[in-house]
Amino acid sequence: MVYLTAAVVVLSLLTLLNLLLTVGVIRRLRAEAASRRDELGGVRVGAVVGEFATTDVDGRPISRGRLNERTLVGFFTPGCEPCAELLPRFVERAGQVPYDVIAVVSGPAEDYVRELAPVAAVVAEGSTGALQEAFRVMAFPSVYLIDGSGTVVAEGLDASLAEPVPA
Repeated sequence: MVYLTAAVVVLSLLTLLNLLLTVGVIRRLRAEAASRRDELGGVRVGAVVGEFATTDVDGRPISRGRLNERTLVGFFTPGCEPCAELLPRFVERAGQVPYDVIAVVSGPAEDYVRELAPVAAVVAEGSTGALQEAFRVMAFPSVYLIDGSGTVVAEGLDASLAEPVPA
């Protein structure tokens, strides 16, 4: 009986130690995920994007002050495999939403501009530009849903953000 009691106590202590180590690993993984997210840059939900003023490829002015109640903003760059995969879904979704869509293409991308132009105001920027700076974009693709005041309502790497969001 003494051996059985000792075995139960040892097993209980080992289980407690295992639980403490698991909690420590989970906390470290969460901290690492948060730091990686910060490395990717970009504005977060609830933040207000910076001021910007630019023109689309058709010469129409685009600025934060001219935003409507909801605006979907997507950032793409040629040569980016995730961008190429997201582009058709973004175009399809952009054609379905009842609000404005802005597509920002970084770099030379006539194909992207041609594909996005029917469903979005397309802004062609170099490796940096007014919209990329305002949204602090450091990774492509990036998709944001913002309200009329420039506050980010949703952000991510997927065209599903284009789902209508209740006001």
